Formats: sequence, structure tokens, C-alpha cells
Amino acid sequence: MRKLLLAAVVCACVLGAGAAWAAYPEQPITLICPWQAGGGTDAVARIVATLMQKELGVPVNVVNRTGGNGVIGHQAIISAKPDGYTIGIGSAELAMLHWMGLTDFTAKDFNPVAGVNLDLAAITVRTDGPWADYKALEAAIKANPGKLTASGTAAGGCWHLALAMWLTAAGFKADDVRWIPSEGAAPAQQELMSGGIDMVTVSVPEVAALVDAGKTKILAYMSEVRSTKYPEVPTLKELGIPVSTGTWRGIFAPMGVPGDIMKLLEATVSKVVKEKDFIDFMNSRGLGINYLPSKEFGALVVKSDEEFGVAMKAAGLTK
Repeated sequence: MRKLLLAAVVCACVLGAGAAWAAYPEQPITLICPWQAGGGTDAVARIVATLMQKELGVPVNVVNRTGGNGVIGHQAIISAKPDGYTIGIGSAELAMLHWMGLTDFTAKDFNPVAGVNLDLAAITVRTDGPWADYKALEAAIKANPGKLTASGTAAGGCWHLALAMWLTAAGFKADDVRWIPSEGAAPAQQELMSGGIDMVTVSVPEVAALVDAGKTKILAYMSEVRSTKYPEVPTLKELGIPVSTGTWRGIFAPMGVPGDIMKLLEATVSKVVKEKDFIDFMNSRGLGINYLPSKEFGALVVKSDEEFGVAMKAAGLTK
């Protein structure tokens, strides 16, 4: 009798543990976005969260944790309780911040779930500005080194690095256009429209709304090929400047999240990127779909960390 009772208790414990796992997720999930609402990272975060919610059956709430040049939000992702209920969307900046001496964490401190997006940089100005094309802008920079200004993200962020890479490839100094830090593409474009800065070097999707409204125009892409959304705009490579750069975005979790939960999250994101709603949303905004499973995405993040370090040292952006 005693043995039967012990067996029953053990069985109940095993079943209970299985039931506890089977219940995940049983409460809302928070998805942290390190950048302000209205930018490209926020847009990707919200469509992913909406479709994850549909797949998982619980609310997935986007929380914008901005500030500190992206440090606050990215730190919040890796510092969260590793129970699967707080995850986040990381952008390429997470592989740059430590090179600037802003953080102790590196790309290796993030737990990659899956990559979802890749976008290349573009040089965008106001339509009513003085530059009809890229060559006119280049001439203005040459005639007025250090006078023109640009923005799009934090100091040392991906779009700042894009500016530096473009300028050095074009034969200028990295600071021949002064960088004005911002908390993302949306506030930077507000500053552009108000006349506070001369250009932004963010991605095509982030400027599409104002371009479509006729308020801004793209002078050139920092890519190997032209954008299908605005095919009339040339690439820097076509203009004799060999540079191609941009940003990636993906879902991360804190270190220590149980393997089964990580696999479920990865499988969920894998389903999300195949859904028509996701594809239509990304295509309508010119956002590049680039799904990478956990292992491959992690390798991209670490590789980016190494490559950004080399480029940032060359541009004098490291500390």
C-alpha cells in the first residue's frame, strides 16, 4: 500500500510538472522595444506582437523603453526575469553600444529567438530643400565641411554608423556632417521637417510615409541594388561610392529562459513571418523580411558586433 501511495504521488508530481509547462503561456507577455513609437523597430515589434498573440492565445504587449541611446531598452531585455514572459525586439544598435563605452553588455549577452527583418540605409532630405540630387548634396558637404547635420538614432547607432561609412567611402571625414542624436527615426524626421537638421540616414521604410506625402525625398540608397519601392532612386554604388549598410531586427529573450519555452517562442515567430498579414504589412512599408532561426540569428548578431567594431574604430566612434 505504501509503495502504491508513493507511486501515485510521484505520478502526480510528474503530471503536474507537465501540466505547468503545457500551460505556458498562461499570462500576458511583454515585448520591450528600445525605441520610440512610430519608428521602424516599433512598427516591426507591433506587427510581430499582434500575430504572436494570435498564435499563443495570450496578450503580447509592446512596451517602449526608450532612453540612453537605446541602452535602457536593450538592458531591460537581458535583465528581465527568465520565465518567457518578458522578451524584446533588438536592433543592430545592441552590437554597437559597448564599442562606445555605454554598456558592459555585448551581443553575446542576448538570447536570440529569431531574426525577422533587414533594412538598408537611405539618404533623405526635405523636398523643399536646396539639393535636387545626391551630387548637389555632396557638393554642399565639400563646400561646407562640418556645417550640415544629420540624425536618425542615438550617437554611434546604426544610422550614425551608416553616415560615417558613407562619408568616409566618399572621401570625406566622418564628421564632415555633424550627427544630432535622437531616440529613433520618428523624432529625427520631425526635426528634419522643422528644419532643425538637414538630412536623415535611416531606412527606406522609416521615411516612406513622408516620401509618399511629397514632403521628403530620397537622394540615394546605401545598398547594392535599388529599392523596389522607389526604383528611380540610385544607389551609392552606382554613383561610384562602394558602401552598403543598414540594420537588422529580431526577437530576443533573457539568458536562462528554459529551452522548451525558447523553442516555442522560436516556432511561434517562424509561423508569424509566414502569415499573410505579416508579409502584407512589411511589403506595404518596404520593410525587408529576413527570417533567421535562433542559431543563425545569433551568429549574425555576433558577426555584426565584430564588423561594427572595425567600422566604428575606423570612423573614430569607439571609446
